[in-house]
Amino acid sequence: MPAHTRAAALERALQAEDASERLQAALTAGTHPHDAYLEPLVERCAVEPGFYVRDMLTWALTRLPREPVLDRLLVEVDASRPQARGQALHTLSKLGDARAWPAIRASHLHDADVEAARAAWRTAAGLAPFDAHPDLARELALELGRGDIEVMRSLSRALVELGDAAEAAVRAADDGSGSPRARHARATLRLIEDPEASFTLDGA
Repeated sequence: MPAHTRAAALERALQAEDASERLQAALTAGTHPHDAYLEPLVERCAVEPGFYVRDMLTWALTRLPREPVLDRLLVEVDASRPQARGQALHTLSKLGDARAWPAIRASHLHDADVEAARAAWRTAAGLAPFDAHPDLARELALELGRGDIEVMRSLSRALVELGDAAEAAVRAADDGSGSPRARHARATLRLIEDPEASFTLDGA
């Protein structure tokens, strides 16, 4: 089957109204990978409403040849649509290729869209080289106090992944007050000391 025909068939399947059909299409694309599937998969990541389908799209992308996938995702991290940015960053974390690290900038870590920012935090913490950990920790610490408890937990886990490099940056954010930023800093410090501990805010 010609490449353009394969791509068109997958694109149609990924537009099915039934989420289970879209999930099956993504599963099939990953089970039988083909270069022609790259663009339909990336494009669908930007608009797919279903969490499990998005997860399967990411898996399918990891099954394709790494170089073209990496190149395409490094473009997609700067897409105008927040979900496109977030899914591209998430998929880069699954690829685990250190060459993606330079593409993650402060604008991603402080993205106005909280889900895109969360994806950037996780990906940056996983890909950053050791000597970049202190600078990354200081940048992530600027986000302390943002969002609800789940968002805070995501940021704390990213900081914990940076280990000792994060402690000074997080400690500097704790002014001893009851502000969300200070309480989040203290909760993160507890996790740095004991990564197996539960994430709890003072007074929660």
